[in-house]
Amino acid sequence: MNYLIIGASSGLGRELSYTFARNKNNLIVCSRDERDLEALKSDIENKHKVEVKTLALNLTSEESIQNNLLIDQELFKTIDGILFPIGLMFEDDKVGLELEKINSLYQANFSSVAFIISKYLSNKDEGIIVGFGSVSGYLGRKFNPYYSAAKSALNSYFESLGFESKKKNTKIQFYILGYLETNLSFGKKLIMPKGSVKKLSEIVYKNKNKKFKKYFFPFWWSFIVFAIKVIPFSIILKMNKFLK
Repeated sequence: MNYLIIGASSGLGRELSYTFARNKNNLIVCSRDERDLEALKSDIENKHKVEVKTLALNLTSEESIQNNLLIDQELFKTIDGILFPIGLMFEDDKVGLELEKINSLYQANFSSVAFIISKYLSNKDEGIIVGFGSVSGYLGRKFNPYYSAAKSALNSYFESLGFESKKKNTKIQFYILGYLETNLSFGKKLIMPKGSVKKLSEIVYKNKNKKFKKYFFPFWWSFIVFAIKVIPFSIILKMNKFLK
């Protein structure tokens, strides 16, 4: 089978690329850095003997999406599924961020994903779509408010896609992620343990053919999110360590 992995060159995307290739699937790997993609392509092809194509893609640019991903109108007909292990963050993401950066966060984390999925579904009657949200999308935040707002929109959008899966033979999975063992969390003191990207990628592969489903990973975040929803926000405001 053929899979398009958008955000493939680092962290979770890289691990997903190896997991799907190890199971003898051909890949189209996308990210902004062409050099990283070429190195990833070479390593995967040597280790797993599958076909890997590369595609440079900047999700903050509609022009890049149109000219690189959507220029081939037949592309989506040749792939069996798309995965979106992406998440753009800025260290200065606070209330008052300039408009250009707000738009970049929203474009990369939500609107580009929704746009690509709409194009995919318009060309396919069946397929696999896997999205990745964040537990930060369940609560207003002192830090990273625009990132979390975009992830909240993505969560709502994937719930809407659940209705689409009823009409078509489309499998849709959405993972709400807590802390993961990636370079973004390296060396940070976190309030909860980090989840393994290797374990997550194996779970994604195992679940890929299921109908619409939402998962928390690590699983204990489902209990934390439930607690957050029932605690009055006036109390949450006083718990600064949970807003970081």
